[in-house]
Amino acid sequence: MAGHEEILWRKRLRWRLRGASQWPTFVVLLLVDAILLHVLPIAGDSPPGVVPALLLSGFFNLLVVAALTPLAGARLRRRRPGMPKVVAEDRAGTWLLLGLAVALVAAGIAHQPALRAARDDFAVQMNAVRRYVAAHAPPEYRRNIDRADTWKQAPDLYRTCVPGPDPDRALCLVVKTGRPRTGIVRDPDQQPNAKVAGADNPGRLAP
Repeated sequence: MAGHEEILWRKRLRWRLRGASQWPTFVVLLLVDAILLHVLPIAGDSPPGVVPALLLSGFFNLLVVAALTPLAGARLRRRRPGMPKVVAEDRAGTWLLLGLAVALVAAGIAHQPALRAARDDFAVQMNAVRRYVAAHAPPEYRRNIDRADTWKQAPDLYRTCVPGPDPDRALCLVVKTGRPRTGIVRDPDQQPNAKVAGADNPGRLAP
């Protein structure tokens, strides 16, 4: 009897050791996926930043573990009835987490053309701002052109503000791209983008 129990104990231990890869994989890929999301954004006009990328990575990985892993584990057990539930879910979760990383790479690569187009469009509007400031702005604004910041209000529509001596009053220009000729007008509202759009607005961009 003792020998039989020892065999069962060893068998269970072997299953446990074979079914202990999901959470180490989760921890590693949580960081790897955050880096991927930052380096290869899957949406938007710019990288999300380190902290938002980490939060998004955590959301995706937890979604895989909580929602998809039990379903995939149950399917694996139907194919291999002798496999313990914990091992089946661990294996399924590990492969799903790896698959998520591959999917993020693919989505990031697929989004690169849109990202380049957005950057090119931003460069067009920024060049228009520089030309306008060089030709029409007072010296106190011309010298601060490299400190300008931009709020993307809509596709092809930007509000770029150049700070001056008064932190509450900036030279703000509304730029419309995406037509044969870029349009630019001065905004009579001199409030900086940080006040109008909010300091944490994701549509605000640096030059």
